[in-house]
Amino acid sequence: MKTFAIALFRKLSDTFGETILRHRRVLVVTTQLALIALANLTAFLLRFDGALPAPYRRLALYGLPFVLSVFGAGLWVFGIQRGLWRYVGLHDLGRILWASVAGSAALYVILHGLLRWAAYPRSIIILTGLLCGLYLAGIRLGVRWFREWLQIFGPTARRVLIVGAGNAGERLVRDMLTDRRATYKPVALVDDDPVKRKARIHSIPVIGTIADIKAAAERCEAQEIIVAIPSASTAVKQKILAASEGCTVPIKILPSVKQLLDDPVLLRQIKPMSLEDLLQREPIETDRQELHPLLKGKNVLVTGAGGSIGSELCRQIARYRPASLILFERYENNLYAIDLELRRSFPELSLLPVLGDVTLPDRVVEVFRETSPDLVFHAAAHKHVPLMERNPGEAVRNNIFGTRTVAESALLSGVQRFVLISTDKAVNPVSVMGATKRVAELLIQQLNGWGATKFTVVRFGNVLGSNGSVVPLFAEQIRKGGPVTVTHPDIKRYFMTIPEAVQLVLQASVLGVGGDVFVLDMGEQIRVADLARNMIVLAGLVPDKDVRIVYTGLRPGEKLFEELFDRTECVEPTCHPKIKRAVWRGSLPLEWDRALKELETSLHCQDPNRMLDVLKALVSSYAPPAAGESTVSAFTS
Repeated sequence: MKTFAIALFRKLSDTFGETILRHRRVLVVTTQLALIALANLTAFLLRFDGALPAPYRRLALYGLPFVLSVFGAGLWVFGIQRGLWRYVGLHDLGRILWASVAGSAALYVILHGLLRWAAYPRSIIILTGLLCGLYLAGIRLGVRWFREWLQIFGPTARRVLIVGAGNAGERLVRDMLTDRRATYKPVALVDDDPVKRKARIHSIPVIGTIADIKAAAERCEAQEIIVAIPSASTAVKQKILAASEGCTVPIKILPSVKQLLDDPVLLRQIKPMSLEDLLQREPIETDRQELHPLLKGKNVLVTGAGGSIGSELCRQIARYRPASLILFERYENNLYAIDLELRRSFPELSLLPVLGDVTLPDRVVEVFRETSPDLVFHAAAHKHVPLMERNPGEAVRNNIFGTRTVAESALLSGVQRFVLISTDKAVNPVSVMGATKRVAELLIQQLNGWGATKFTVVRFGNVLGSNGSVVPLFAEQIRKGGPVTVTHPDIKRYFMTIPEAVQLVLQASVLGVGGDVFVLDMGEQIRVADLARNMIVLAGLVPDKDVRIVYTGLRPGEKLFEELFDRTECVEPTCHPKIKRAVWRGSLPLEWDRALKELETSLHCQDPNRMLDVLKALVSSYAPPAAGESTVSAFTS
């Protein structure tokens, strides 16, 4: 019956809604005048216990026009007719109260002061004012309650458990209840504040704490969980996710406080909770104002412009209005995609898409000669560890000699700044990829001081969501129902978001004075197994029940954990609290130049064993597993 009544009301509302809206002002004024008249009649009946004497009937009838005029004018002066009844709040009720008080005072002055109607009871004037305020407030509260009742018991909206009963949670509940088109209906809240336990917010109960999320979701049959704590720290988000494990419903979150301050409308923009919300540290913020003089009006070249980091570099650099942005990329499809995106987003920007390979010196020299870049961000590299173990020649060709080719061309062209994007795998490497990136770091530091170009290295850990990272792999495995494959239960990695990585790269271009290696303080390393579990929970599934986690063993070239600084490096602070400078205290091998030539010869001769021997000579800390030895024993011995 209830469902039928709701459906009938919605049908009638849709049918007559447009007509009502067209004549809303007339209907509101008419309804308010009718309520004022009803209040005056009720006052007379209360005054005379329901038996109204004949003289007072005539008095009530003669006085009614004055009552309607005075109280109607009071409502107009206080703007009562402009408010939407569905959104009535304390402010509106306060205005109704003052309008009623002012109307009573004005009516007394007119009837007793000007017209000298001594027979008109003063108590009637007072009661009319009180009842007028009561009726006008009551009809508004009734309309709001009825709409909220429809929202709560309506069949279409999804049932939501809200985590957080603070200001954001209260406003979220209010918005859900008052918005007829809302797709959510709040059914309960949880909050750790003991004062709020067993309380009600807009009739929605607070039924437990964060630790009770799973039980609360089951009890109220929630279809979604929404975290309404914009100021929540990463630790709190981790706690919420841990408490939600076992819930088979999606988890969503409100934007952060910083985002809400920038755009308060975002309070309505609920988004799925993501891995970026669960980094075991607060997101890094850099001083973007410093980047304007660095990038504005400059010719900027980005190698690997179609990759995860390279494309985000291009997006962020484009905001600072460079004179031109040169997109250097060897994969045609990637180059086409980022060029098309940037032309759509920045139509006034001068874009130069350049198809080419950093390992081809003639092509690199040609590009530098034609474009004359002021800044170079070198993001082109091979980064997939197991693939590079199987193809060491390509890692050497691209990561070492490709870097040298671009850096030397930058030096000869008089480029102002050159920034190499490196990796934490270059620190005490056990993989070919890590060793080649370490050689690239040393090459860049060696070139600094040979000319006017300032060479800088930026080193960071794994990037969430980048091409070839575990996140897209896990997402695809979860989509297929599992299993999710993790190489080792104890394997850990540093993680950061793509925007964070790019901010660091850009900030390093400002901080660098030449020969620097900058490292982001990325907090504690995260267990990859925990990352997998979090992704399963965020998908609304139960780990090891809906989706299994399987351990496959470390792959060739993998460590159990990564390091940020080489044992020969000293750590120094910078002006940014989250960026450190690694100062190398070692020295290049005496036969450095000869070893590089020998490495190049072994590359041309396709002699991988000799190639690995030369890499060991170039990087003293490079310790690959011996032939026939597993990566696990090589690292943990």
